[in-house]
Amino acid sequence: MENVMNNNNTLSLAIMSGKGGVGKTNIALNLGYALHQAKMKAILMDCDLGLANLDVLLGISPERNLRDLLQTGVNAEDVVVAIENGFDMLPATSGIPELVEMDEDMQDILFKKLVLLAGSYDFLMLDLGAGISHTVLSFAELSQLRIVVVTPEPTSMTDSYAMIKVLVTQHQVKDFLIVVNQATNANEANQTFERLAAACKNFLDIDLMNLGFVHQDQTLVESVRRQTPLMKFAPDAPASKDIRGLAKKIMRYREDNLERIAGRPILKNFPSE
Repeated sequence: MENVMNNNNTLSLAIMSGKGGVGKTNIALNLGYALHQAKMKAILMDCDLGLANLDVLLGISPERNLRDLLQTGVNAEDVVVAIENGFDMLPATSGIPELVEMDEDMQDILFKKLVLLAGSYDFLMLDLGAGISHTVLSFAELSQLRIVVVTPEPTSMTDSYAMIKVLVTQHQVKDFLIVVNQATNANEANQTFERLAAACKNFLDIDLMNLGFVHQDQTLVESVRRQTPLMKFAPDAPASKDIRGLAKKIMRYREDNLERIAGRPILKNFPSE
């Protein structure tokens, strides 16, 4: 894909998981909200193109979605939905098989329109579907940074390792930030990260980065029922404080790497160092 924007200040984040049910979309939504609360401009794109649910978490019914963007030639601005002033989303749609496995032409159309839109934001956040579909891998490969959400469950760690392995061995991607979600305490979170990190070091020869963890929090369950982001529903809840900590680290990363970011297109992975 050609470099549409040469002076880029937008950090693209792919938020992903090896399996469903680990709270990835809630992490993506509330991380975006935390960035917004810190005066950052962020746009969150629902990239779970087969089973979209960001709109459900927000209790909204968008008039347009990514299907319109791809099939009717509308501009990305026409599809954007404002969550708050300075925090926007691009909604997807569910049950459309051809969007799950987009061909290269469709991907090229989407990526070019997305890059033109995202240049006015500090963060482009891509909430990817779970697993290793072709579309998920394409978004993950092109993003400047990847956040993998895992839980302490063995199946989550196993599936996360498998997803990371595919990206490392088949797409030459080597940098991953890990968030342990639904942890009962810091010790459990650290043990989960260390087990996954050890496997990736031993078998893939890569070093994972520990972004942090989010407590298991019943308040989050209630916020989902009320279709309100946790950061807005209960800003002082334990999970809210954890997510605010993740946001601070992400902002620090962007600030420390602005020169590096400016030298790359918004959707173009950093070369391995």
